[in-house]
Order: sequence, then C-alpha cells, then structure tokens
Amino acid sequence: MKLLFDLLPVVVFFGAFRIAKGLPEATMALVTAWFGALAGPADMQSELAAVILASASAIVATVLQVGWLLARRRPIKAAVWISAAVVIVFGGLTVWLHNEWFIKWKPSILYWIFASMLLGGKLIWRRNLLGSLLSQELQLPAAVWDRLLYAWVAFFLLLGGANLAVAYSWSTSSWVNFKTFGLLGLTLAFSLATALYMTRYIVPEAEVPGAPKSDA
Repeated sequence: MKLLFDLLPVVVFFGAFRIAKGLPEATMALVTAWFGALAGPADMQSELAAVILASASAIVATVLQVGWLLARRRPIKAAVWISAAVVIVFGGLTVWLHNEWFIKWKPSILYWIFASMLLGGKLIWRRNLLGSLLSQELQLPAAVWDRLLYAWVAFFLLLGGANLAVAYSWSTSSWVNFKTFGLLGLTLAFSLATALYMTRYIVPEAEVPGAPKSDA
C-alpha cells in the first residue's frame, strides 16, 4: 500500500491517459472547455488532449498526496517535495502551454536533480547522502557507501537519458508505457541488484560501535 501511495501520481497519469485515449471525443471536449482550444492536426490534437488531461490529473493527485501527508502530520521526505514540485511545474506548463514536451522532460529533470543532489553532497559537502539516509537501517563500510552513491548517480543519469531517447524516438503512447513500466521496472531491478550487493558488506550488529554485546 505504501508503494502504491508513493506511486500515486504515476498511476493516475497512466490511468488518465489510457482512459482519455479510449474516449477521444469526450477528452477533446473536456480539455477544450477547461483549458482552451488545441492547435494542429486532428490526430495530434487527440493525443495532446490525452496528455494534458493526464498531466492535470497527476497534478491533482500530487496535491492530494502531499495534502494528506500534511493533514496526518506525517514526515515528508525531501524527495517527495522535489518530485511534487517537478510534477506541478512541468505538468502545469504542459497544461498551460498545450505542449506535451514539458511533461515528457519531467522524469529526466527529476532523475538528474536526484543525481546532482547525491553527487553535490559528496563532492561539495563531503557527505554521503545515501549513507546518511540508510545508515540507521544498515551498517556498511564507508567505501561501500561511496561505491553505491556513485552507482546511483550513474543510474539516475542513464535513466534521464533513456527517458528522452524514448520520448524523442517513439510515439507518445509508447513513451507513457515506458515511463510507467520501463523506468519503474529498471529502478526496481537496480534496487534489487544494489540490495544484493549490500548483503556482502553488512557489518554484524556485534561489530557496530555502541551495539549491545552478547553474553555468549
């Protein structure tokens, strides 16, 4: 349930896009009434209308998601704030300017922000943000945390590039599928790979400074 909640804007975007594509006439009428007339050929208008409606739906889902966390006084991680800001800004530009490329660039911008934060924290502030985030759950040697950080930086950079490569080479429908399933699948696979890598270096609790020692 937590994973589904975290992915709510992505799920809503995909669902709204698919519904809009299946109801092109109703979608065109709705988008025209709410956001103004669209320019271009009829087939392009239909697809653009679906993207606009999906972007608006994702913005609403993002606002509700953050609002629910605030109302429940739940802690909101920096990544959630950043993701929400990028969705609202780039999704809003897509809706306002009737240009699908803003929302298509959104995943790449988000991944590159994450990569910049990790790399900047290490090179500028001499702090491994990945290790700081996970060190309460895992005890790993500093060198391992550094390797993991650089691996995630490279992965985020590659994901951003892959998103744009698909966006510029494939149809919008194909890009939506890749954004929803491809990027998520790659992230889950890489997370699993790094988790398996970390198991080789986890420091036993007895060796952690300050950890209670066994009487055995």
